[in-house]
Amino acid sequence: MLTSQRKTLILDILRRDGQVIAKRVAEDFSLSEDTIRRDLREMAAEGLLKRVHGGAMPLSPDLPDFTARRSVASEIKARLGAAAAAMIKPGQMIFLDGGTTTAEIARRLPRDMPLTVATHSPTIAAELEHHPTAEVILTGGRLYKHSMVATGAAAAAAISQLRPDLFFLGVTAAHPVHGLSTGDFEEAAIKRHIARCSAETHALLTQEKFDLVSPCPVLAISEVAGMIVPAEMPAERLKPYRDLNVAIAAA
Repeated sequence: MLTSQRKTLILDILRRDGQVIAKRVAEDFSLSEDTIRRDLREMAAEGLLKRVHGGAMPLSPDLPDFTARRSVASEIKARLGAAAAAMIKPGQMIFLDGGTTTAEIARRLPRDMPLTVATHSPTIAAELEHHPTAEVILTGGRLYKHSMVATGAAAAAAISQLRPDLFFLGVTAAHPVHGLSTGDFEEAAIKRHIARCSAETHALLTQEKFDLVSPCPVLAISEVAGMIVPAEMPAERLKPYRDLNVAIAAA
């Protein structure tokens, strides 16, 4: 088996199982563990996976700050935001997570639609300053500046008083085995809490977030009602997520 073929199969295993165990792969391929470990070292150097003791895990995505993220994939985020806004019905309460993609939802809410928008992000609340019919609820707490959202006990207590119809969730990574995840423990806890208070949760995901794992789990894929993804996402990459019975909307 050629080295390139082995590496392709290793990536397939990583996407399917969420991890690669060198000993098991060596047995499956009838090769030495040293050969597989060398492949994993090379793949880690190429930025394809994260090397760990005994094997490999999916990469953790980089976490640029809020200002830097504003200019990343802005056209795609606008499409995702428009698709999410189209799901909202008059009179509903929605909860918008912090982030540059959910900001696009706020910008695309119909100007004549009466609704209530709850958020723990001051930047999201500011997007709605001039919306004529949106009632805005901004929860407080300790400000996590990287994502510009409130976290901690005070934020959780305020969110507990709400029962949103829809929660539009932002995360940094999605994986069929490891679920939806983000880079901060407190932020992940608040996202889970909002989801538990909400009737439905929908995750907005740009293509580069798929098949990666961030350090702090938020929800399993099966715990969200839907995912909103770019229309150009290849069907084969989405199949493991569809197999978990989550509705996927292309934008």
